[in-house]
Amino acid sequence: MRNRYFSSDPAQNSAALALYDSVADLRLICPHGHVDPRLFADSNYQCGSPVDLLIIPDHYIFRMLYSQGISLDELGIVAKPPSKSPPTGQCLRDPNELGGDLNAVTAVDHREIWRKVCENWHLFRATPTGIWLRDELANVFGIHLKLNSRNADAVYDALEERLSRAEFRPRALFERFNIEALATTDAATDTLEHHQAIRDSGWGGRIIPTFRPDAVVNIDAAGWRANIDLLSDVSGIDIHDFATYVRALEDRRAFFKSMGATATDQAALTAYAELLTNSEAEAIFGRALKGEASAKDAARFTGHMLIEMARMSSEDCLVMQMHVGSYRNHNPAVFARFGPDMGADIPIRSEFTKNLKGLLDRFGLHPNLTLVLFNLDETTYSRELAPLAGHYPILRLGPPWWFFDSWLGMTRFLDDVVETAGIYNLAGFNDDTRAYPSIPTRHDVWRRVCADWLAGQLVRGFIDEEDAFEMIRALAYDLAKQTYRLDD
Repeated sequence: MRNRYFSSDPAQNSAALALYDSVADLRLICPHGHVDPRLFADSNYQCGSPVDLLIIPDHYIFRMLYSQGISLDELGIVAKPPSKSPPTGQCLRDPNELGGDLNAVTAVDHREIWRKVCENWHLFRATPTGIWLRDELANVFGIHLKLNSRNADAVYDALEERLSRAEFRPRALFERFNIEALATTDAATDTLEHHQAIRDSGWGGRIIPTFRPDAVVNIDAAGWRANIDLLSDVSGIDIHDFATYVRALEDRRAFFKSMGATATDQAALTAYAELLTNSEAEAIFGRALKGEASAKDAARFTGHMLIEMARMSSEDCLVMQMHVGSYRNHNPAVFARFGPDMGADIPIRSEFTKNLKGLLDRFGLHPNLTLVLFNLDETTYSRELAPLAGHYPILRLGPPWWFFDSWLGMTRFLDDVVETAGIYNLAGFNDDTRAYPSIPTRHDVWRRVCADWLAGQLVRGFIDEEDAFEMIRALAYDLAKQTYRLDD
């Protein structure tokens, strides 16, 4: 149905459809996400089972099932030491995104996992996840059955058959999805070997890395000291004090940029940014190296490093992204057994006006810096984020993120920010997904939301038709490409 999700008002529905049709076939700009670059490094890469592709990488799915008493073990999620020779067809997991080792396995049969998901698919009614997977099955795989326990095996068999074909391998899907550019998210210590393999292959798909320094910046993170040693190794710089640490980070950023990166990405509990003196930064870093840093040290150091990263971006022109407001690993039992990123990250209240002032005082007017802000506290949209982005030239607002990557979340976002910030202080859309086949569906939902929202503005007389068609193209394509400097 071409006009699905649009308003039932005839005038708005008709206008929304015309606006949507004008952008429906534009290429996809994917400047922030978590798809593994290994998918594209080998032209013959196969996506594994339907569960490997659609269930295990998608915390939106398994967190809902967990909330209804279904254990993560039943869904193939494990975080145990790898076995020497993992049995064929058992669950493999991505260590960067799911907190475990890629070779960790479970004895749960993938077909049984799929049956469990289908038996409980009613849990996803009226959720974005339900929309995404339904549309993926229909539009990517040509499967129009409604998931339930009766057809679970038939759908699994159909998916398995599709995934065996060359046209469903990642590179072929990249071209079919009409993706113009796709950015992965990569640890600061990553050698980017898979990105290099993509380059060496001669394939024309644009897959670029994104520099993510969290593991070496957040001194209270598990494994921080080991990651500093790894940072020393990959940079070739002996990190023994704060100055050598900063040089190593700058070296890695330059390497990422040479590999096509246009952006960095940092996650922080809050937007707190504090400029430390050199002696203060050195003292905290020294305590951290010895394992003696306090919680206060960690908060201050992260705040200082936000300003340091802004300084580096003002010099190397990598777009800076900041994702704020997630209380990570809220469930200690799940964290202890399975590790991080298991669906137990919960939003907290956020504050930007005071917390970000230290960074904005120093770099808020810098001509080379773009800072894209993401937040999980919707109350900040109209109260703080829109007014800040409507004033400071460096700021752009990222699209609704995570729990608000939904029809209502996107609509509320546009309602809250556009009157104050306009649309040209927005960063457009990014899919922010590790579930590769969901990319076109997520972009399609955003384009439909924007079309319906603009149609409402049009029929009420706030904008005219010329405005509406220019605005829908900007929201669907131009803003993301411009914000992330993907024209360069």
